[in-house]
This record gives sequence, structure tokens and C-alpha cells, in this order.
Amino acid sequence: MIDKDLLEKLFGFCYARTKDSYEAQELCSDIVYALVRTANTEGEISDAYSYIWKIARNVYADFCNHYRRHTDWFYEGDPEKIFSLISDDGQMPEQDDAGLLKNVYQQIAFLTKAYREVMVAFYLDGLPIKDIAKMQHTSETAIRQRLFSARKTLKTEVEKMENPTTQKPVTLNDIDFTIWGTGDPRWGDPRDVCTRRFSRHIVWLCRQKPMTAKQISEEINVPTVYVEEELEILTKGNNGEYGMLRRLDNGKFAINFILLDKETINKAHNIYIAQLPEISEVIEKFIQENKERFLAFPYLNHKIDLNLILWQQIHPMASTFAHTVYLILKEKYFSGITMMERPFSVYGFESNGTNYGGGCDGINAANICGYTQIHFGNLYNKHIKKHFNCSHDVANDPELQLAIQAINGIDIKSLSEQDREHAAKAIECGYLYREEDILYTKILVNNLSDSKHLFEITKELTKDYFDESAKKVAADIAELISDNVPEHLLGEWELVNSLANIPVLDSLADILIGKGMLIPPKNYIGAEGCWMSVG
Repeated sequence: MIDKDLLEKLFGFCYARTKDSYEAQELCSDIVYALVRTANTEGEISDAYSYIWKIARNVYADFCNHYRRHTDWFYEGDPEKIFSLISDDGQMPEQDDAGLLKNVYQQIAFLTKAYREVMVAFYLDGLPIKDIAKMQHTSETAIRQRLFSARKTLKTEVEKMENPTTQKPVTLNDIDFTIWGTGDPRWGDPRDVCTRRFSRHIVWLCRQKPMTAKQISEEINVPTVYVEEELEILTKGNNGEYGMLRRLDNGKFAINFILLDKETINKAHNIYIAQLPEISEVIEKFIQENKERFLAFPYLNHKIDLNLILWQQIHPMASTFAHTVYLILKEKYFSGITMMERPFSVYGFESNGTNYGGGCDGINAANICGYTQIHFGNLYNKHIKKHFNCSHDVANDPELQLAIQAINGIDIKSLSEQDREHAAKAIECGYLYREEDILYTKILVNNLSDSKHLFEITKELTKDYFDESAKKVAADIAELISDNVPEHLLGEWELVNSLANIPVLDSLADILIGKGMLIPPKNYIGAEGCWMSVG
């Protein structure tokens, strides 16, 4: 039961009860450790979910007891007393009573970093103004001004806390995105640091308009210290170069990738869906006219299957109309825009209840099974499950290695007992098939030298097949981009067109399956949509 969903809930439980993300991670680790330790004891648990949260509350209680032995922050005093003791000239109160600072400490967390650091350094660390100025690389006057401004802010916020009508609870409603990626994710995939609900809320707020850490803090009622930590993570991404957010020159944070709301993505999809009858009719006719050419491609397989070829070609077929639209957009509407170039980019939309879940991944391997170089392609959509992703390691995949070895056939009698087990799995997932006592590769195989011609026939669809309808779609997409993409992201306009085209792949497959031109694999997994190039 300790899966990603439970871990996120446990972390949220801890995050709401601790002073920063590091302390929350420590508490969450303690809870998970207690759960694992309990799971290895004797006995039965009638209600596992309730028991998990009972353990979580017990660990948190122990955490609080330990914490109380080291601090006295929870004194129920009047915060106004401490403000009367903190003078405007920045002198500490004579009374040494940390309990009176309870609400002050809480509100310090809502200050921005510059003011918070000064307050903590002066009041909690006891440093003199001249030392703080030196640490901050600024003047003593600037430090005094920050102290004065921060004290004023604290007093106002504590007064709000004492008034129940102004209190606003932390409310992070469920919000989710469907985010796609293009390029090489090994360079750095910013989605890796945007998995928590808190992260998604900050991204969504910055999508609506650029915001400061303080504005975000006030909007969702989360201390600024937490927001600033999250902003730093979301801005850097997982490689320090490409994040979900970007910091603007005015200190505000703005979204750093194309993210459309539900209404806009539905409008974008409908622009392409309206053209599906014409797109499918053109492609159906094109397939009928070019069957023999597809079959004549120099594949290395023992047997050639037209159905496998069409599944290999379905992704570029579904993209040809969008590519025609892209060419019109580039030439007519965005010729003056410099397009963004990076190894990997993400783009997405607010989840609208429709899960297309399709894509196309590729992996490369070297010096495997007697070949110097190998490339694997892998298509997936609602009819085909994914075999592997971009980071897959062929050197540790015995089933794929058997598929490589079986290009010219493998005698079953030559296999070891362990290889036989792997061969059975390879047959089950569609990599191999058996003909008498010989195993052959079922997935499509071609020479690496022929790879550049692999989709040559399909690419002919971009030549005058969709011109008039593509012009209409381009005009609608251009208007949608102008209305919904901020100026600093216009260099990524082409990704909006890619998002709009998403329904075409599944819909085209549905139509061709309905006409009997495509046959989907049983149980959603087989050789369909998978191919390799060797050299």
C-alpha cells in the first residue's frame, strides 16, 4: 500500500504540521519506517488504511513530544505584549520569554526572504545590525528599514490572526495537468519536480499571471518560506537550466512552458476533430494506393506483415496534417518569431477528463548481440501498451536481446533453460514467434542504413493532400495562440499545434480499425507499434 499516492498523502500530513519541507521529509520518513517495521510483526490488521493513519498520528505525537523538549514556542500568550517590547530602533526586549514570540514566529514564515532573514538574524540569532548588513552586502540603514517594515507587517498579520473572520485556511484543491514532452528527457525533465499538489498550485497561479513569492503565499495561505523553497525548485527543474517556472526581471515568477486551461484545450482539440472525416478519408485512400510500396521496403524479417507496417506508420500518418498546418503557421503567422531550441521541452493542459496517453519513444544501444548500433522505436496509444521508454537499457533486457538474436532465427534446442524462460516472455509480449523449432523476430527490423527512408512514403502526405483544410485550421490555431500564449512563450507556439493534434492519432486508429485496415493486438501488447534498426 506504500505507493506514490500514499506517500504524497503522508507527506502532506507532515508538511501541514512542520515548519519546513526538510522537517516534513524527516517526519514522513519516520512514519514510513514505523509502517515497514510494524508490517514485519505478527498479527492481522482488519482495516489497513485506518491503521496506517493511526501509526502516522502516533509517530507525529512522539515527534511533538521530542520537539517540546527542545523549544517552548507554544506558550499561549498575548502577541501584543511582545510588540510593545520590540522598539522601532531595533532593540531586543529585556524580558527573555520565547513563549511570547509564538505568533511572531509563525508570521515570520510569511515574510519574503529578504525581510525574513533580517528578522531571524536580529531577533532570533541576536546579531547586531552592522553584522547583518555585512552578511547581506548592504548598508546598516537598509537593514533598519527592513526591520521597521517587517515589524509593521508582522503586527498587521498577527492582528489578523486574532480576528477569526480574517483567517483563511490552507486550501489546495485537487488540480492536475496532462503534460507531454518532446526531445531527449535525459537532458532534464522539469516534470520530475512538479508532482506534488502544492507544486501544481504554484505553477497554476503563475500561469494565470506572474506573481511574487509573497503574493503566492497570501493567495494560498502558505508561509512564504515554503513558497520560496518551492519556487526555487520549480525554477531550476532537475538540471538547473529548465524549470516549470521562470523568474522575471521584476522579481515575479511566470510559467515557463505551454499550459492551456480546460476551455482552451477543448477548443484546440475541436479544431482538429472537425477535420477528422477528411483526414481519415485521405489517409485511407493513400494506404490503398501504396500497399505494394509499403510491402516492398527492405525489412529483414523472415515474414513481412502489412498490419505491423501500418502500425509503424500510423504515428507519422496522424502527424502529417498537423505538419502541413505547422508549415502554414510558420510561414504566414509566426515568421518573425524566433523559435525556442532546447534538447527537451514540455507542454500540456489542465486535465479535462480525457486521457489520450499516446506517444512515440526511441532508444539507442551500442555493441549488443553482434551489432555496432541498434535503434528501437516504440509507439503506444489506447490500443497499444508501451513496451519501453526513452531511458530503457537494452543491455539489461534479455527479451529484447533475444529479439535481436532471432532476426535470422534461433534454434530452440540451442537455448539454455534460462534463455527458454526469457524466450517465453518474449513470445508473450510480441517480440518473437515460433515456426516449428525456430524462433523468429516478430517486430519489424530494417538495416540502420535504410532508416532515413523508413517513413519516406508516408511523408508524401504533406505534399498538397491537405492544403485547403490545413489553411483553415492554421488560421484558427494562430488565433488561439495569440489569445492564450504569453509573449515570453511565443517561441514555443508550435507546441500548441502539437497539443491540438493529440486526438487525431487515437481517432485515426479507431477509424482504420473500424474499416478493417488495422488490427489491434490482443490484450493491448504485441509486435504492433514496435520496430528496430540494426547496423
